Amino acid sequence: MSLFSDNLRYLRELTGNTQGETAELLDCKRGRYEPWESGKSEPPHEMLITISRYYKVSIDLLLTIDLRKYRREEMIKLDDNRIVLPIVVDKAGNNLIEIVPEKARAGYLTGYSDPEYIENLPQISMPFLGPGKHRAFPVGGDSMPPHDDKSYVVGKYVENLGEIKKDKTYILITYSEGMTYKRLNSKNTDSVTVEPDNVIYNPYEIKLSDIVEIWEYVAHIGQNDKKFTIGQDNDVKMMFSELKNEIRSLKT
Repeated sequence: MSLFSDNLRYLRELTGNTQGETAELLDCKRGRYEPWESGKSEPPHEMLITISRYYKVSIDLLLTIDLRKYRREEMIKLDDNRIVLPIVVDKAGNNLIEIVPEKARAGYLTGYSDPEYIENLPQISMPFLGPGKHRAFPVGGDSMPPHDDKSYVVGKYVENLGEIKKDKTYILITYSEGMTYKRLNSKNTDSVTVEPDNVIYNPYEIKLSDIVEIWEYVAHIGQNDKKFTIGQDNDVKMMFSELKNEIRSLKT
């Protein structure tokens, strides 16, 4: 049996309904419904949407998560008919932060919705962050100084796009880039424009349909103790800005 069929049977049993009663509520015949639950066949896309809306569980979780491992009342209910996995706490009730190590970075895009992948990530506690779901991600490259390749950015899970704000920084999980950390430049109808803090890189657009998760910056963990002064930082930015302008003028 598939994970979906297991979830379908589990959700139906939670309601106490029979297969016939559930089929009627989904506006289909029992003979059509039963093979979905037994794993003999899969529902068409339009019925998958109906099932998702009926149980208020997102399609990705129906297809990829074993819902039997989690109590529904512990899951976080979000807008747009989505839920996320429960927040893990320690014995003192403090939220535990999963750390995505560099070696696990490449697998995060396929493992973010896999409870076993998440459960195997190392965890730390930072009680001062307060409530919410937090996760730490490795930072790569030089686009967001002073964070370097040895830094981790701790993000708070963003439940809906309406919460993101211009000039704040976010860890974005996307299908095309995987994991990226950038500052929000603007929100558009079907996309967002982000920009690196390093002025030698240009802002660019990310389609909303490409975004899997958004985590708002709340803290960082790093080993960089280099001294940065406002004057030096501005001088460097000005130098790179002038260099970019010169390059542009050469192209025209």
